Amino acid sequence: MNQDPDIAKAPSEPPPIRRAPPAAVLRWIRLGWNDLRRSGWPSLLHGLIVTIASLVIVEITLLFWPLLPGAVSGFLFIGPILATGLYALSKKLESGERPQVKDAVDSWRRGCRCLFYLGLLLILAATLWVGITKLIFYFFVEAEIDRPLDFLYYVVLQGNDTFMEWTILAGMVIALAYSLTVVSVQLLVDRDVTTKQALITSLRTVSENPVTMFAWALFLLLATTLSIATFMLGFLLLYPLMGHASWHVYRDLVDADDLPKRSGSE
Repeated sequence: MNQDPDIAKAPSEPPPIRRAPPAAVLRWIRLGWNDLRRSGWPSLLHGLIVTIASLVIVEITLLFWPLLPGAVSGFLFIGPILATGLYALSKKLESGERPQVKDAVDSWRRGCRCLFYLGLLLILAATLWVGITKLIFYFFVEAEIDRPLDFLYYVVLQGNDTFMEWTILAGMVIALAYSLTVVSVQLLVDRDVTTKQALITSLRTVSENPVTMFAWALFLLLATTLSIATFMLGFLLLYPLMGHASWHVYRDLVDADDLPKRSGSE
């Protein structure tokens, strides 16, 4: 029986995890900004695409606004996979070369089957999550809500215990998604590992650096919130910044030097 070459060559054990202090978050942001500045247009193109896509999603969800919280949180599921091209640009800069749009496109074209499966899984999870948030509204929001501000008023002043329990569950789901994707996509782009190994590595990265990863999550949340508050225009700069900085999170915390390189990698 033929075996997937990605799986056949992959090592059996996940790579070792390094530890970093919370102050490392500032370093990752600084390095991410340097990558954004040096990459120029190829990086900004990612921000432009995400900004346009976000505006389209908001226009659609505002027609049926209870889907908006699910759509926004669903972005946290698929955001890392969308940044695949940004990881390739940062990797190119590490080798001392000038990154181009072609490098980002090639990273998608040569993406391994594992990366494809992970992306498909995240898209399905995000879609399912949007549906779940709709059901939460239907069954547990008892007030008549016509606008997003009505919903905010309900949550702060009138929300019942059952709805708050579902809200806590929602936070746990988002935390799990974050733990599974914080370095898994970068590892799949860079090294020849399976999806399972990448996900385990991501979970171990969070479990061995809980305070630092919490601080990193706060930065991602702040950047995403700021982008939304500026009518998605903040994504023009903040999305590529988050993507490039995420590459340096991976490089600092995952000791992948002994793993075989992904086919086609520099």
